[in-house]
Amino acid sequence: MRDKGWIAYTALLVLFWGVWGAFSALPTQLYGYPDQMVYIVWAFTMLIPCWFGLRRDRFDRRTIAAVYGLAIGLTGAGGQLLLFKALTIGPAYLIFPVISVSPAITVLMAFVLLREKIAGLGLVGVVMALVAVVMFSVPTDTAGEANYGPWLLLAVVICICWGVQAFLMKRAALAGVNDGTTFAWMTISGFLLVPIAFWMMQAPATGYPWAAPGLTLVTQLLNAIGALFLVMALSRGKAVIVAPCTNALAPVLTIILSLIFYGTLPSLPAFLGIVLAIVGSTLMVYSEERTAAATA
Repeated sequence: MRDKGWIAYTALLVLFWGVWGAFSALPTQLYGYPDQMVYIVWAFTMLIPCWFGLRRDRFDRRTIAAVYGLAIGLTGAGGQLLLFKALTIGPAYLIFPVISVSPAITVLMAFVLLREKIAGLGLVGVVMALVAVVMFSVPTDTAGEANYGPWLLLAVVICICWGVQAFLMKRAALAGVNDGTTFAWMTISGFLLVPIAFWMMQAPATGYPWAAPGLTLVTQLLNAIGALFLVMALSRGKAVIVAPCTNALAPVLTIILSLIFYGTLPSLPAFLGIVLAIVGSTLMVYSEERTAAATA
């Protein structure tokens, strides 16, 4: 019988990343806290879920675990640092739509390299979820002309990094690497890039009120815990299902929370994305459950 745990971990991931998405920008918006410091705080918050992960799973000392773990960690953390650089030289309203295509890379790699199969309704759900992810990234404010330059290349690289990262999480699980070990190497990778984050800051991050790093700590802890749930969901479910499902549903919760706390109404593309995300994810889960029942 197939492991149904991926559904629970996917739901938890959506919960944590959805809440994180709604409040993650507050330290920068309210206090002007540097993005690079947000990254550094995030690296430290990774230690908390890492500790819980290693309490559950014994650390795998094999070379293959280190190779997969470092590859997963560096593609994720490296993509995050590149994003900071891209946002300083290019428009966010064009950068994020490019990055949002990353689940499609995961789906394609899992389909071709892992031979993961999708039933009819599941395939429809995957397509709907991928379209939903793109709809969430459709710009609502395109004032000014976009000067296509190095930022576009960076955005493409970030998209590839994050798409490959999700695929590697699944591949590591198939190689017998447990969740705690994978996350431990992700944590180590995050710290390896902390000196680069310091170097990217134009000036030391001093003079900010305690609320700035405190709020960053809380929001980034949600991000870190969600990352652990992503590892756990991908180790139990199909990458072609988990990747688009999580990337589609998390923004739905973010939009709902933004409506409640900020009074921000979703744009028409975002509203259509909500509908597509919910319907598509429901179809994917239903298809997987029906397939599991038929093969039980």
